Formats: sequence, structure tokens, C-alpha cells
Amino acid sequence: MENGGGAPEVVRVTGSRTVAPSKSRCSLATFDLPYITFYYNQKLLLYRTPVTDFPDAVARVTASLADALRVFFPLAGRIRQDADGSLAVEGDEGAEVLEAEAEAVAVDDLAAGDCAEDLMQRFVPYTGVMNLEGLRRPLLAVQLSKLKDGLAVGCAFNHAVLDGTSTWHFMSYWAQLCRSTTDGKEELLQPIHERSLARSVRVRLDLPESAEAHEKTDPNGPKKALVARVFSFPEATVGRIKAAANAALPPGAKPFSTFQSLGAHIWRAVSRARGLGPADITAFAVFADCRGRLDPPLPPAYFGNLIQAVFTGVPAGMLLGGPPELAAGLLQKAIGEHDAGAITRRLEEYEAAPKLFHYSDAGPNCVAVGSSPRFKVYDVDFGFGRPERVRSGGNNKFDGMVYLYPGRGGDGGIDVELALQPEPMQRLDKDADFLLHQPTEAP
Repeated sequence: MENGGGAPEVVRVTGSRTVAPSKSRCSLATFDLPYITFYYNQKLLLYRTPVTDFPDAVARVTASLADALRVFFPLAGRIRQDADGSLAVEGDEGAEVLEAEAEAVAVDDLAAGDCAEDLMQRFVPYTGVMNLEGLRRPLLAVQLSKLKDGLAVGCAFNHAVLDGTSTWHFMSYWAQLCRSTTDGKEELLQPIHERSLARSVRVRLDLPESAEAHEKTDPNGPKKALVARVFSFPEATVGRIKAAANAALPPGAKPFSTFQSLGAHIWRAVSRARGLGPADITAFAVFADCRGRLDPPLPPAYFGNLIQAVFTGVPAGMLLGGPPELAAGLLQKAIGEHDAGAITRRLEEYEAAPKLFHYSDAGPNCVAVGSSPRFKVYDVDFGFGRPERVRSGGNNKFDGMVYLYPGRGGDGGIDVELALQPEPMQRLDKDADFLLHQPTEAP
């Protein structure tokens, strides 16, 4: 066959299409799914710095945020549900950034002990927003607020997309980008986004229509009013607590860690404050990082959720009637037994019967610990210096929820951020055995 010019047709076009770069996408792993009916994790970082040009500060922080989101791209997308009911993150719609001014509020008003929670919540976005809203909302929201003598950076992260290790990896990366013009280029740890490294099973979830619809299915009814406090334990006090837990161990026994010793101290004190009866079962839960527990282990740079709640329980009479090493030993045993096999069994159980969780599933007498004093939260420097204080927002603070942060001084002290019902909190405030003469702070 010849074309109109008489030359033979060597190439025949059989179709055409427009090709564009594929949108970023990552499937949510089984580790991520239990948090879809939790709430956005909120963090508030307070900087004491003269902000003479707030628009310029906002421009620098948001420009570096845009650069960070190109690397941590899941935070720029939205949650999607595929035809088979499994969840993934895709798209590049971006994060939400809010600007605010509160020039009558000083850093000390938010960082000091007399800060009311309703005031603090005005500086953190997405209060009361459930993670399933990530189908419609940004997965990251940031509020930059100009204060009388500084700057407040409030962040809300969709907890179905990342855990604490990944949160502070992102925050450190973002801050380093922001200050790179003054500090010089630093080596930045790149995130690992391949979630099939943790789990590649696709799980169907039947999502509720709304957060309200899910909360109505809670068998224990609406959430009770809570009071939050920060209890600051300096390094010397942490050392006393650890020494007391280890004092009676026999030679050759594995010593209790700082976390196990402090966790036991908190567990016993909260159980006293709740006035539990001897036969009442009280549970302790820690959201353990599983990166190093998997076989093969995954590095800290894995971006996503790689945590599981590790539970142990005991009658309150035994917990309070026994010595400190009894409680610390229960924690040590539960944490030590949560190896790769236990992790896999938990994943398989969830995949066989997926569940949408409520806070009350932990039980009425639970103490649950999230965050970690190992997170370098006070190294998050956007060019304004170290934060004056780092706090959690009101989301995910149920009765007995504890967040642990390093003390700002970096000397081994630990801040214990705790939420309880009002009457137990009043008793805890007066418990000399718990406080060890340390001051309390109210958010």
C-alpha cells in the first residue's frame, strides 16, 4: 500500500494518548488501619523569638513545608478507598496552612503551668477530627500563630498515615530545610515509603459514614470529661524511680529500663488515684515501635505506622500490694514477648476480622502510653531556636492516656502528660508517693 505521495507506508499510527506523571500513591498497610477511627494527632511547638516580620516567617516556613512534602509525599495526598474496600493514599492536593495572630498571648501563657486546655486548643488545628476524614480533608494541617513574644506551630497529622517515629522524622526534616539558609546544607535522612516492606495484604474495611456515626456505636457511650496535666520529673527523680524498681532484683536478673520503671510508677499511682478495688483488673498498654522487632527489622526511616499496642493486666490489689518491681516486671515481660511472631499473629488476627476501634475498647481502668522521651522533639529548630515547650493537643486523650516527652533541658528528665477524670486527677495531684515533690503543670 502506498500513501498519497506514492511512498510505501512503513509506519501506521494505531492510537494516541496523553501521558502524564502518575500521581503518588501508597497502599495503607495493616499496621495503619486500626487508627482510621482514632483522631488526628496534634502537636504544639512554642518558640520564644521576636517575630518582627510575621509574613516573612510564614513564607519561609511554608516554602520549606512545600519542599518537605515533595519528599514526604503521602502527607500531601488524601485517603482513597478502592473498589475492593482497601485503603490507600494518593494525590497531591497538599496540606492546609492557617495563619493566626494572638499578640495578647505570650509564650509563657501557653508553656507555663496555668495554661487552660481550651486556650491551647486554639493554636492547634483539627480538634475533634477523626482520621477517616482524610478521605475529604488534608492529611496534614498546620497553624502558624504570632504570639506576643514568639511563634506557635500547631500541627495535626492523620494518624492512619504515620506514627510518632515518622512524625518527628518529618518535623526534623522540615525544620532542617527551613533553617538551611542559615545553618548550611545538612545531611537529611530520606524516608522509606514502600509499605509492602511491613505488610502487603489488602484488607477490606467497611467505613462508617461519619465520626459521629462511629461514636454512636461505642457500647460505653459518650466520652467523659477529662482533665490533663503535665508532671515534670527531672533526671534525678527519674533515677530514683528506676533505682527503686531495680533495688530488689537478684544478681544476674535483667534490669528494668527507664521506661519500665517510670511506666510502673505511673500505673500504680493512677490505680491508687482511681480508688480501684482489690479485684478490679487494671491494664497497661504501650504503643510499641515494631521496626526493630520485625524479621527482618526495618530502619527508623520507614514512613508510616509501625506500632502495636502491647497490653498487660493484673488485679489492682496485686499491683498496689506488691513492690515496684512487680509492676515493672509485668511490663518488661509483656514488651519482651512482643517479638516478630507475636506481631505477625496480631496482624493476621486483624486481617481475618478487621475492626473499627473505640477508645473504650482498652477498658475502664487502662493506662496507655504513647510518644517517647527518645524522640528529639526539642531539636526541631526552624531557625527560631529550640522550642520552649512541646505539647500534645486534645485529640486522642482518653481516660488514662499518657504522652511521654523528654525534658526541655536535654538532661534525662521526662515530662509525663496525662489525662484522667477530674476526681482521680485531684487525688493524683496530692499523691506524694507519685509526685516525689515534683511540681505539676496544667495545660
